[in-house]
Amino acid sequence: MPRFAVRWVDASGVCTSSVEASDAQAVAGVMGVPVRQILAVEPAPVERMSTGGVRREAFPLRLFSKELSVLLGAGIPLLEAIVTLREKEAATSTVATLAAIEERLRAGESFSAALAVRPQAFDELFVAVVSSAERTGQLREALHAHAGYLAWVESLRDRLVSACVYPLLLLFAGAAVVLFLLVYVVPRFAGLLDGVHGDIPAASRALLALGRWTGAHPLFAAAVALGLLAAPGLAWQQPALRERLLTLAWSMPLLASRMRLLALARLYRTLSMLLSAGVPVVSALRTARGVIAPHLRASLDAATAGVEQGSRLSDALAQQGLTTPVSVRMLRVGERSGSVGPMLGEAAAFYDEELSRLTEVVSRLVSPLLMLLMGGVIGTVVVLMYLPIFQLMESVQ
Repeated sequence: MPRFAVRWVDASGVCTSSVEASDAQAVAGVMGVPVRQILAVEPAPVERMSTGGVRREAFPLRLFSKELSVLLGAGIPLLEAIVTLREKEAATSTVATLAAIEERLRAGESFSAALAVRPQAFDELFVAVVSSAERTGQLREALHAHAGYLAWVESLRDRLVSACVYPLLLLFAGAAVVLFLLVYVVPRFAGLLDGVHGDIPAASRALLALGRWTGAHPLFAAAVALGLLAAPGLAWQQPALRERLLTLAWSMPLLASRMRLLALARLYRTLSMLLSAGVPVVSALRTARGVIAPHLRASLDAATAGVEQGSRLSDALAQQGLTTPVSVRMLRVGERSGSVGPMLGEAAAFYDEELSRLTEVVSRLVSPLLMLLMGGVIGTVVVLMYLPIFQLMESVQ
């Protein structure tokens, strides 16, 4: 059923909301509001599918956490802060989400309960942080910590994307050069050599035959080349195939060790944020299950069961292979000093530096290797084109 962003007038003034209805004319009936009070009805923006399978709105969660933390720190009450954020927003979907929260807060619901009914915008992790912060009275601090956590996640993603940009540009440039040779240059060489009789190398004959075909079907050849370049990205969008590729990656010793460090760093930072916000250890472990790599979820479940049975967090994680020699010692120090949350954050920061260095080293190695590969491919095409001419010159001499 389609969703509509609605603005209407009631006794308190102009209100906004997001409503599901069969069409725009049915919105008033669904809301139980007279048609004359409806100011505007617009289709809600298309939602995105998250990695967990839940449809996610394009809601700026990090900006929301940061701005709300600033407003609360300035002494503005929560309801007034939500109204302020709604009034300054221009995006229809964000306004509708904030209006729904405002409506539930006015009805007397808690902030976490108002967030929980909008899973499209607020994930379980954020709701858990807010719920615990409400009990401890540290909502501003929890929101600030969550904004920092999301900033770290975005920074990590940006670093990985940046490391892939230059290699991808090299691949596209190399593919474009090879395609140009096959579509334009090789067919003309094939035409020059059509009347040549002699022993042309098999590899050159195959290249010339391919050049004749690509020269006769340039658009189809370009479409095939684009399809081959786009195939990895399209394959990654398929959940089943993505799981198989991740399983394969986890089976490679060198790559698996780095992926494990990345997964543990994210787990530690998530647990640090949750524990610092006052979430109990078992609840924090269960909430963190949604952010850890699927390959490690069974181990995290076993560690959670161990903590429920009375084991220390450091022992439970170590028994399931969710620690390193560095992190387990830092965690035990945190348990003795009563600062488990901050110590987990320190452990995550320790591995952040290692992963940053790894990303830099890999990017420095991959780019030259790709340049050598593309140069080898292009050079092979050129040599195979000229080889028959060299042989013809030798036979003439």
